[in-house]
Amino acid sequence: MVSLKSIPQHKRLYEILRRHISEGVYKEGDLLPSENELCQLYGMTRPTVRQSLATLANDGYIIKHQGKGSIVHHLPREIGILSVSGTTSAVGDRKLKTRIIVKPHIIPWEENFMFALSGLEKESGCIYMERLRLLDDVPIFYDISYIANINLPRITSRQFENRSLFRILRDHYHIEIKGGEQRIKAIPASEKISRFLHLKRGQPVLHLERKMETNNPGLFLYSSIFCNTEKYSIFGRF
Repeated sequence: MVSLKSIPQHKRLYEILRRHISEGVYKEGDLLPSENELCQLYGMTRPTVRQSLATLANDGYIIKHQGKGSIVHHLPREIGILSVSGTTSAVGDRKLKTRIIVKPHIIPWEENFMFALSGLEKESGCIYMERLRLLDDVPIFYDISYIANINLPRITSRQFENRSLFRILRDHYHIEIKGGEQRIKAIPASEKISRFLHLKRGQPVLHLERKMETNNPGLFLYSSIFCNTEKYSIFGRF
């Protein structure tokens, strides 16, 4: 397994500070250590520290005040699904659960897939999985994932229940999400979606179609996500 130290430094510091905020080491209104102190404490450069703090501010964990520093902000009632850090990282310790609806297995790609596929992707087949994400036991996302079956040995045998897909890819395959593109629109909930998300049939749901780039050229992650935004809005940088 790849340790936290093997990921980029700015992401490592982000994860450390986010976890400390989520676990109450730093409470709302507290000042984080200064940039100089963080540089000395973690042996990182000032640009690296600033990049980590900028991401924390963007994700709602801190507010940066000129002349004061980085002040811990209350955790927002939003979910950072649009962040390349992933939903699990953005939610923090707010009791996010993952329920596997369809276990990962290899299938041919759908004939009319939502994004154009390369010849290699079509030849390799698709790792398909369906998940339901719950926050405080409320179903928030019904997530259908499609991954090109390219150099991901034994991925279908891994444990995904209550685990982050992004973290599994990073820890076991050195795969990092770099960015991507997405389409967002509101659609009426089908019978299946309404059942999973505990909504009335026909009630509007947010539908995201995503193509995510990775540090492995030619390997993309695709997802079709249906979002229950009655209680939580969606935010973040993608």
